[in-house]
Amino acid sequence: MAGNFSYLTPEQQAELRETANKIVAPGKGILAADESTGTMGKRLQSIGAENTEELRRKYRQLLFTSDKLMDSCISGVILFHETLYQKADDGTPFVKILQNRGIIPGIKVDTGVVPLMGTIDESTTQGLDDLGKRCAQYYKDGCRFAKWRCVLRIRKDAPTALAVLENANVLARYATECQKNGIVPIVEPEILPDGEHDIVTCQKVTEKVLAAVYKALSDHNVFLEGTLLKPNMVTPGQSCPKKADAIEIAKATVTALQRTVPVAVPGVVFLSGGQSEEEASVNLDAMNKLNGKKPWALTFSYGRALQASAIKAWGGKDENCKAGQEEFLKRAKANSDASLGKYAGGVKGAATEDTLFVKNHQY
Repeated sequence: MAGNFSYLTPEQQAELRETANKIVAPGKGILAADESTGTMGKRLQSIGAENTEELRRKYRQLLFTSDKLMDSCISGVILFHETLYQKADDGTPFVKILQNRGIIPGIKVDTGVVPLMGTIDESTTQGLDDLGKRCAQYYKDGCRFAKWRCVLRIRKDAPTALAVLENANVLARYATECQKNGIVPIVEPEILPDGEHDIVTCQKVTEKVLAAVYKALSDHNVFLEGTLLKPNMVTPGQSCPKKADAIEIAKATVTALQRTVPVAVPGVVFLSGGQSEEEASVNLDAMNKLNGKKPWALTFSYGRALQASAIKAWGGKDENCKAGQEEFLKRAKANSDASLGKYAGGVKGAATEDTLFVKNHQY
């Protein structure tokens, strides 16, 4: 019966609400540094560097020890399991470095995308079996928020109702396990940009997916004030001949959110979805400049769109550490400004205009 269920205590709710609000504080967003070992290997390969734990550690150290400007732009960092337990050259754990800067450590907790039986090339995400236990440990180790990515594709007959429902319910189950353990869940139903679909189609599918997600979160009694949403921006497919400008993308994205996302949700932290660094900043800025009802903070949770220039400038070489940090900080400041609707555009970097789209992207 409605209302006949156990719920989080007031103390649990207060902690989750406080964390979520800190993450989406004005002018701040998330650095997604949760690339898996394999994905990080591809990043290192692109600069001619070997995929070793030491180089992965050095690169993350470069990001986490950037100049103090980072503190005013980045509120949280999503970590990969390996990175959570690594240390800087002086022996200070990365988690401690972030905490000392007022930056909240987060953790990727899904264990990967797998095929969804009964569909054609659709998927769900695994990792629920021991999630409660892992969340409890991650909380002890300093994490206060988590990320779980589900993937949907737009094709002639997809996403199917089965894929939408399955992924919505998986996200809801993940969210409940996080919240029981004091961790704010970032709910990420990503609609991939692969395909020839136009922006209208993407908007329609995004609305259906988000509506299903919030229905599932309600069904599972998730405390919305202690969650964040990490969706795709509404854009045409990468192969669509008709492109869209920033204003069109902003209008379509904000409209989709207005129709589906409850006002109780503190913020929306967009993924960059293969956009170039500059596109990701310009499109976020356009959303924040757009007139209309926007009861949630609209900010960023970018991986490639914060790091492409940084890793290119670093090149895997110690002597280029400062250059890599400068590139990272330029993009962090650009996105901070964009989250306030104050980005003037045109910030150049080592890879500002490079396409970051990867077909069927895996993490």
